[in-house]
Amino acid sequence: MEISVVGNSDFVTGFRLAGIRKIYDTDNVGIDVAVRTVLEDKDVGILVMHNDDISKLPDSLKVMLNNSVSPTVVALGGAGAGSTNLRDKIKQAVGVDLWK
Repeated sequence: MEISVVGNSDFVTGFRLAGIRKIYDTDNVGIDVAVRTVLEDKDVGILVMHNDDISKLPDSLKVMLNNSVSPTVVALGGAGAGSTNLRDKIKQAVGVDLWK
């Protein structure tokens, strides 16, 4: 399983330098197209996005991301970000609350 990152060039640069290969720069590709591409890629296990970018998505795509187990969506930064979001995603993916 691979990690994929979707976001603007400022957001994805650090991930690119860290060696993540599946990078979708939304300055070049629409965010909707990038997210749908990642959701269709069976090799992607984790999708990393900025929380502000997720809020820009259409409601139907937000629901798909929220219910997605594979890839597990990890939202970083922005308003509403926090460990509870990651905690909920891990609980959804694994089926157990690892923090208890």
